[in-house]
Amino acid sequence: MTFKRVVSHEIFGHRLVSRSKSPVISIVLFSLLIFFMFAYSIISNMSLQSAAFTVLPISFTISTQRNMIVEGDGENDQFHRGIRRKLPENEIFRSDELTEKFHGRVQEFFNHKCEVQFFMTWISTAESFGTREILAVESVFKAHPHGCLMILSRTLDSAQGHMILKPLLDRGFKVQAVTPDLPFLLKNTPAEAWFNDIKSGEKDPGGIPLAQNLSNLMRLAALYKYGGIYLDTDFIVLKSFKGLKNTIGAQSINSAKNWTRLNNAVLVFDMNHPLLYKFIEEFALTFDGNKWGHNGPYMVSRVVHRVEGRPGYNFTILPPVAFYPVDWIKIVRLFKVPSQQADPKWFEAKLQELNEKSYGLHLWNKQSSKLMVEEGSAMGKLLSEHCVLCNQIYSS
Repeated sequence: MTFKRVVSHEIFGHRLVSRSKSPVISIVLFSLLIFFMFAYSIISNMSLQSAAFTVLPISFTISTQRNMIVEGDGENDQFHRGIRRKLPENEIFRSDELTEKFHGRVQEFFNHKCEVQFFMTWISTAESFGTREILAVESVFKAHPHGCLMILSRTLDSAQGHMILKPLLDRGFKVQAVTPDLPFLLKNTPAEAWFNDIKSGEKDPGGIPLAQNLSNLMRLAALYKYGGIYLDTDFIVLKSFKGLKNTIGAQSINSAKNWTRLNNAVLVFDMNHPLLYKFIEEFALTFDGNKWGHNGPYMVSRVVHRVEGRPGYNFTILPPVAFYPVDWIKIVRLFKVPSQQADPKWFEAKLQELNEKSYGLHLWNKQSSKLMVEEGSAMGKLLSEHCVLCNQIYSS
């Protein structure tokens, strides 16, 4: 075996030292092997030491004035990425042909001879628009056969949504779901910049579902742009709203009959009303996505407390019996058949009050959505008297 062949095999790790016939050659080859192993060890250690001092990539920006490299705010970038992950990836922020047609569709729809024009919002799925919500819509038309109801909703503005509303459309009622254009609704309002910051991830939407707060804002913007009546989808209309103008309802009052909290589940306002502008402004300036009600009932209460009685604002505050005749704690009693003790008296007195003094009844869905309407209950009686299709009352 030649020396050239032995070296070649040694480099590739073959066991040729033992095969060598010359002790000198064996010693030389063994020495070369030790050298290569030692050199490899040194290089590997240097690489590991270098890696030990390597840090994670940091974002950098180039200063255009001094051509200096400065460290970027990596934590801030991560914060904004986290916010953007919180936001709905679809629907509410999407712009397309439907949103572009929004204003024209609103004008065309309300161009009909509407006795009264109503708005609702629905940001959940079409499938979740169930019997309870349909009965709320029916009650609008029971009291206003020639009224017009627009539901601001992308999910219901679909073939599936059309099928849900079709039984009412077939009866000749004017109801339509329309995909809202939020940038258009908020343009030239105090909430325009707020919305842009939310959309870009510059503002934290908080832990409360953003859809809930967008609904709070959307109702204000729709009334400010077009005027009319806003109703929550868990509100049962009991009589006509035709005589109401620039009205908000108290949710609670004190012993002196002064309101202690207002609510935004029902709003009746003219287009461009200054109180609506103040509501939108307060929403944007004091937004907190982590406090329930802060951007809704508490917000309208804060604003009215400041402006009530000031010149330039013309609005009426109705007592709780108008829109909130049963509070959220007692609402469950309306769904059940009254017992043989104290409930029958309360049952009869409440029904009489509702029929004589209330424009409608807020169902406080957060408390009552899972309750079944029992036959013989006050709720069963109310729904039966104020529906038009009257399907599945006792399965709602």
